[in-house]
Amino acid sequence: MTLQDRINDTLRDIPDYPKKGIIFKDLSTLLLDPKLTNDIVDDIVNSLPSKPDAIAAIESRGFWFGPLIANKLKIPFIPLRKKGKLPGETDSINYDLEYGNATIEVHKGHVKKGWKIMVHDDLLATGGTVIAASTLLKKQGAIIHSYTFVVNLNFLGGNDLINKFNTYNHSTINFSK
Repeated sequence: MTLQDRINDTLRDIPDYPKKGIIFKDLSTLLLDPKLTNDIVDDIVNSLPSKPDAIAAIESRGFWFGPLIANKLKIPFIPLRKKGKLPGETDSINYDLEYGNATIEVHKGHVKKGWKIMVHDDLLATGGTVIAASTLLKKQGAIIHSYTFVVNLNFLGGNDLINKFNTYNHSTINFSK
């Protein structure tokens, strides 16, 4: 059985969440299987075109795999958090979501100017959060090295939007509809 088949068999679809008409892909079920979790991390690490200087992951589900990937690569992990969750001085960006708007922040000084940063999140949908993260990291002086996701909902068009920052992105499993 392929890794993609194993993920597909393990994911849980939640209909009408967070609003009617949406089928939510629940990735929390992947974390119940340590071997599957490790295989996903290996897939992402082995997909990279080169080693980034650091990984930035987006709260909250990006934190499920982001630190594991960073640890395996032996590089820094930078959390991108929701507004008000980081102590100390931060930079922030406001952005629109499918269901409203949000703000993400990063600690000032955690991103080194010129660092090549891999941006990781659990799932790519419309790309809004990833674009906001990329804009915030570039504001800090970073270069976007790559994007990685566990799941990509290709039919929502996020790939097309994030390509303006970097055309390399990898998803362990892709859904066309």
